[in-house]
This record gives sequence, C-alpha cells and structure tokens, in this order.
Amino acid sequence: MSATSLTVGPGHTLREAAQLMHERRIGSAIVLDADQPGPGLLTERDVLAAIGRGLDPDAELVGNHLTSDLVFAAPDWSLEQAACEMVRGSFRHLIVVEGGELVGVLSMRDVVRCWTEDGAVCAVPMAGSGAAAR
Repeated sequence: MSATSLTVGPGHTLREAAQLMHERRIGSAIVLDADQPGPGLLTERDVLAAIGRGLDPDAELVGNHLTSDLVFAAPDWSLEQAACEMVRGSFRHLIVVEGGELVGVLSMRDVVRCWTEDGAVCAVPMAGSGAAAR
C-alpha cells in the first residue's frame, strides 16, 4: 500500500493529473473536494476513457471523471479480502480509510508484488498502527 498517495483537486485538468501520475509512476490519484464527503479516485483508466471519447485533457476537469462505485478498504483487511473486492468490482485500486481518515491506496500491483515475493504471501503494513494484511 502506498501511504504517500498523490492527491489532486477536482479543478485539476486531466492532463495535469496524468502528468503527476506519470511522474510518480502510479496509476491513480486521490481527489479531495471540500464540497464532497469522502475522497474520490481518478485512475489511469478514467483518463484513457476520456481521451478515447475525444475529450480534450487540457479542458476536462478531474472532478468530472472520477471512478464511480468506490469500495473503501480498512487497514485490517486481509490481502485476500482486498484482492477479492478488486476482482468483484473490477478495480485496480482501493482507497484505505480508518475512522473516516485517508490512510493510503492499495493497488493490484501491491497485491501481486506481495504474493510473488519469495513465492509466498507476505505481510503488508496497511496503516501506521502496525496492522498488517496476510
């Protein structure tokens, strides 16, 4: 899980968000909007979908292209539970929250990395509290 997630606002353009995601070599950005409850998520697939529809990434705003139907994970979720939710919802990223506060983002890449290291499932810290997924 990445605890140092990229955060953008709904007023960023798709190009700005895509450039930041590219620079950090990540596939998603947390979107925080003071007028909306909870965080949103912009993924590389959201950006590609907009461009594929012929929309201008310099004019389109992040807030209009957020992933819908988000599933929020808790820090105490097992790696298997997170992976099942990703498969069930066709997600590549889960926002991890604890007590209503953003903790980080768990990506499918994180899951695969853990399951393939040394051929075994490894413990992944999900929060600063020391909780781990197995």
